[in-house]
Amino acid sequence: MDSIVQYFESIDPVMGAFLASLFTWILTAAGASLVFFLRGMNRALLDGMLGFTGGVMVAASFWSLLAPGIEMSEGEGFVKVIPAVVGFALGAVFIYGLDKVLPHLHINFKEEEKEGVETPWRRTTLLVLAITLHNIPEGLAVGVLFGGVAAGMPEATIGGAVALALGIGIQNFPEGIAVSMPLRRHGVSRLKSFWYGQMSAIVEPVAAVLGALAVTFFQPILPYALAFAAGAMIFVVVEEVIPETQRDKYTDIATLGFIGGFIVMMTLDVGLG
Repeated sequence: MDSIVQYFESIDPVMGAFLASLFTWILTAAGASLVFFLRGMNRALLDGMLGFTGGVMVAASFWSLLAPGIEMSEGEGFVKVIPAVVGFALGAVFIYGLDKVLPHLHINFKEEEKEGVETPWRRTTLLVLAITLHNIPEGLAVGVLFGGVAAGMPEATIGGAVALALGIGIQNFPEGIAVSMPLRRHGVSRLKSFWYGQMSAIVEPVAAVLGALAVTFFQPILPYALAFAAGAMIFVVVEEVIPETQRDKYTDIATLGFIGGFIVMMTLDVGLG
């Protein structure tokens, strides 16, 4: 692990953001590839993996984004927390807007429960767009943290950025499964199910590079940007991930998965950051 951190310390942080988010995309593709080897997906396992995803995202929002964002803010008391409050609220509002506009359908929801503007798009497209919505704040979070390194902020470290990318990559593996297997269950071919599954995360490298460049050129926005990514991720977890795990009898398994994901991400961030 130390060698990985040293490698990222030796390259341009924007390139690091791209490579790190490329890693998260590859793990999504690896998860989606299981559609070639499995005939079906146990619902309890799926809910547990989705819970794990939520736990990672919540832990990353605090340990990797909000805490360093508050630490690097100027002032004391209520003044010090203002950038985090503003950024967090804007991030949540941003995803809220996308949620209302982008047509999508959550994994365990029925066709009539699709969200966003009315569209004739097929269920497969709507399922992919739902996971794509998950991945926008994840890629942005990785990019913003690497951008903080490029800006020379001591609170933003390569170790912390690598830990965040690793945690998001780990939870992207079950996300890939969570897209490809339901598509297969609805009659889509194995190849197309894999293709759609891995494509759901292609937005992450794009968001990561944009986030890194924005912070690099506009350094004062870093505390706001970190909190923005955190707000976006928390909105996704509360509005999408958790409800997806609570629609069957495996809610306890999903909750334990959430706890496990939180522990993994917290450990990675503290250990590497």
